[in-house]
Amino acid sequence: MYDLFDTLQENTQKKSMEPLAERMRPQSLREFLGQSHICEENSLLRRAISLDKVGSCIFWGPPGTGKTTLANIIANSTSGNFVKLNAVSSGVADVKKAVEKASDDLKMFGKKTYLLLDECHRFSKTQSDSLLPAIEKGTIIFIGSTTENPYASMTPAIVSRCRVFEFKRLDNETVKKALNKAIIDKKRGYGQLQVEVQEDALDHIATMSGGDMRTAYNALELAVLTTSPNDDGKVVVTLKDAEQSIQRKALSYDENSYYDMLSAFCKSLRGSDSDAALYYAHRLIEGGCDPLLLARRLIVHSAEDVGMADPNALVVATSALTAFLNIGYPEGLIPLSQAIIYVCEAPKSNSVIIAMNGAQAAAKSAKDDTVPAHLRNSPYADEQAKAMSRQYKYPHDYGGYCEQQYLPDSLKDSVFYVPKDNGFEREVKEIRKEKGVKK
Repeated sequence: MYDLFDTLQENTQKKSMEPLAERMRPQSLREFLGQSHICEENSLLRRAISLDKVGSCIFWGPPGTGKTTLANIIANSTSGNFVKLNAVSSGVADVKKAVEKASDDLKMFGKKTYLLLDECHRFSKTQSDSLLPAIEKGTIIFIGSTTENPYASMTPAIVSRCRVFEFKRLDNETVKKALNKAIIDKKRGYGQLQVEVQEDALDHIATMSGGDMRTAYNALELAVLTTSPNDDGKVVVTLKDAEQSIQRKALSYDENSYYDMLSAFCKSLRGSDSDAALYYAHRLIEGGCDPLLLARRLIVHSAEDVGMADPNALVVATSALTAFLNIGYPEGLIPLSQAIIYVCEAPKSNSVIIAMNGAQAAAKSAKDDTVPAHLRNSPYADEQAKAMSRQYKYPHDYGGYCEQQYLPDSLKDSVFYVPKDNGFEREVKEIRKEKGVKK
């Protein structure tokens, strides 16, 4: 026999068994924290949500930054249907079923359907193709959620029909604000219990979560559930409890010192002081910094500060990251240290970053960047266009290099990359001189 009381009790118990991160998931824009660059008052997305006019979009960013949460908020605030799929577990049949129902609802009731696709970068081309016509016709409003760069990992046809919103890692203050709310929330958090989280413990969880709100909630939940109440019946979470719950020891420096040391590490790389760079790297690691963070910074500096003066620096730095991922701690620190020394001792040149900035500025400002006729792809062009394309000089017919215009007319005299006199770039200058390169 159906019993309403039993059903309500069952739902309440089920809710209480959910992880803290799920219970504390914001239900409205008013509760949503972080991502002010896309969710601030009067922003495009916020206005669209409030007016129920959200178009197809992709939420891209690190885990635990609110992508799925914001998609659910859109679902709760819309008058339309909402279908949620996961690209890992859903196939073409699931997509077709959702599209068919969305089409029927639109024709019969004038009701639109939002389709949230988690891990959308995992969608195959076949799956994407089955979804594309529905997005084009407006049968569904697509909301993709991904941790991977959609421009590189997704079908361009899908991306071109969506507005991409990039989510950033949450800062420590935002994470702490959310954790404090969980501690005092009586319905979804620990407000019914006597929970006290010491400030240094809260700081540690916020810092070590790396801007991932889910990781922070999970660490808080583990710390609270595994800490015995004291004589007063209060659960007091200390720094030691926080260290164990997030499995990283506390940084032996405050937040300002942490960023100062990270800055000193980067500047030591640029300044060719391998002793200082090694010291700051291992000081950071001993204090609890993730070695992979330093490995990633090393890769950037190998291109930004060494660049073409020694192109092999990028290879060494990237190999060190791969080695650490495969070997782990502590042996992985050996190739990482070798790469730090290599990048420090290599000749320096910032010509790559100068060239990149110049090219980016030109790409944004050039009004007419029509590709020269002799460089165009013209398999289906008319005879005049084909004749123009035949004016292209195949460099290998001229010994590997021949002078001809590659940039658009409006940029034809632009120079972005200028080799310097350090390391390999001296050879680049000589090679250019031998070729007769005028730029």
